[in-house]
Amino acid sequence: MRVCALIPIFDHGATIEKVVSELPPELPCLIVDDGSAEATREALERVTAARANAQLVRRDRNGGKGAALKTGYETARSRGFTHVVQLDADGQHRAIDVPRFVAAMRAHPNALVLGAPEFDASAPLARIYARQLSRGLVWLACLSRVVPDPLCGFRGVPLVPALAVIASARTGNWMDFEPELAVRMVWHGTPIATLPTRVIYPPDGLSHFSIARDYPRLASLYVRLLGGMVLRAPELMRRKRIS
Repeated sequence: MRVCALIPIFDHGATIEKVVSELPPELPCLIVDDGSAEATREALERVTAARANAQLVRRDRNGGKGAALKTGYETARSRGFTHVVQLDADGQHRAIDVPRFVAAMRAHPNALVLGAPEFDASAPLARIYARQLSRGLVWLACLSRVVPDPLCGFRGVPLVPALAVIASARTGNWMDFEPELAVRMVWHGTPIATLPTRVIYPPDGLSHFSIARDYPRLASLYVRLLGGMVLRAPELMRRKRIS
């Protein structure tokens, strides 16, 4: 197994250096810049200059977190990695938990390792309620509670089954990508492992989540996934009986 950290970034120049500095020094790091402005590009130059095993891939224009992750998966695979542990660039995820994800991936090499977020008082209530709704819809789409939080981007991804899923369906390119990938990997029979991890919302943090843009995308996604569940229900129920 060859593992690297994967960090998609768009205009998080103020936090990326701290995030990368907290990664295990021996762990290769792949950063996908999704069309950031000059300040972030300068921060990324400092990151790659300070860390020999940090690699940078630049996308010409902002195409969405999902698009950046797909680029990261494909790039990591082309460079010989079998798994990635992905985390956000904004400091919400505890980079010091990365070794725990790597250990879980080594213990379950065929599994998608999903972070089960533990929120503190910094988490906005509106986000918590929205996540609960997303959880319920994803549980229904999977006919299982196997996915603890479909929106958590801190996860360990086995690249072969993830890229097979991406090749088999037209997946979203924005915030809708991560829940869709989790559901479709469940549908394709990928085992799921979970790992509790603390998630914070820094008071001065920059979020690219847009209610006007991303809620309609997520609503459309869940309608499609529920439709797909209906077609797959017999197989999903058969798996539940076997397990």
